[in-house]
Amino acid sequence: MNLPFRVDLKDKVAVVTGGTGVLGSIWVDALAACGAKIALLGRSKEKLDEKVREVVENGGTAIGIEADVLNKESLRKAHGEVLEKLGPCDILLNGAGGNHPKGNTTKEYLFEEDLNNTDDNIKTLFDLEEDGIRFVFDLNFLGTFLPTQEFVKDMVERKGCTVINISSMNAYTPLTKIPAYSGAKAAVSNLTEWLAVHLSKVGIRVNGIAPGFFLTSQNEALLLNEDGSYTDRSKKIIAGTPMDRFGEPEELVGVLLFLVSEEASSFVNGVVIPVDGGFSAYSGV
Repeated sequence: MNLPFRVDLKDKVAVVTGGTGVLGSIWVDALAACGAKIALLGRSKEKLDEKVREVVENGGTAIGIEADVLNKESLRKAHGEVLEKLGPCDILLNGAGGNHPKGNTTKEYLFEEDLNNTDDNIKTLFDLEEDGIRFVFDLNFLGTFLPTQEFVKDMVERKGCTVINISSMNAYTPLTKIPAYSGAKAAVSNLTEWLAVHLSKVGIRVNGIAPGFFLTSQNEALLLNEDGSYTDRSKKIIAGTPMDRFGEPEELVGVLLFLVSEEASSFVNGVVIPVDGGFSAYSGV
């Protein structure tokens, strides 16, 4: 792939969750292109095999390991396989996450008449289901916490080791309709800061990336109409983004390489960097 700049990750082992998605796949390609040996963790063997094959065909080193980021025993087994096949983890990229329809409302605002709602297609705060909220929080928060708990053991007192968590612009300003996802990503940002302090005395840096708005398979239905035109929600997003467009996945590569490079960011710790085209800076006025 075409890198904005190159950092030397030769002989580094990078463990990546969520590495088969639209954004995660680009990060995997960038790390591999810089020489890192990649351990992809995920639940779909088919997707893992496909991504590993792609990395290897491009001259990189990668293995795929079936693992569930919400299952400690599964992560423990995956860790053993990483140690056996590649060695101790130097870089942990916690890319697993996502939303669920059961954690979303269909309306931006609650009105008094909604208290008597009988339409199953309309969901307000009072129609959200506990299992949907829990699923989103578990996937994003525990799906970051548990892999970190497992793999940072390898990093203690080893120079150049780092954890990168994936937050979201929703962590700064919650978007309408997606309270569970916004809250969960806020928790990921807070965890990133907490971990940075907690692990600072053993030489492990922990930072995060907060992508703005990028078209992915998870949000495509919300952002594009069937004919490919922008939905009303997309139009609002673009109106609030000073650069007047969605981001391209490749535009997330530079900040990742900066954060994983000990030479470039050795004193950067506990930050979550927005990559959002100015969305977080724009007041709307």
